[in-house]
Amino acid sequence: MAAWSPAAAAPLLRRIRALPLRCTQRMFASQTDGELKVTQILKESFPRATTIKVTDISGGCGAMYEIQIESEEFKEKRTVQQHQMVNQALKEEIKGMHGLRIFTSVPKH
Repeated sequence: MAAWSPAAAAPLLRRIRALPLRCTQRMFASQTDGELKVTQILKESFPRATTIKVTDISGGCGAMYEIQIESEEFKEKRTVQQHQMVNQALKEEIKGMHGLRIFTSVPKH
């Protein structure tokens, strides 16, 4: 491993400084406003969900989310159908996103 030097760190620091402030604040917040909004929409759309986890994976910018949802509503549906259901629930929010990772499952009894 190479030793740290200011010259080696300079490119990384320039990239961090170029991020919008709201992106760099992610490390201090427990949940972003975007995560809370997406979670609320999913709770309303999937009332029988046993797990809903929304994570802003863009650093807090709201550009990309990872969603994990476990719900009985997905029972007997193919994965693509489950993902379509999530996309439909979030159709308005998706318009402002860069990307979305969706993981769906049915509760095991």
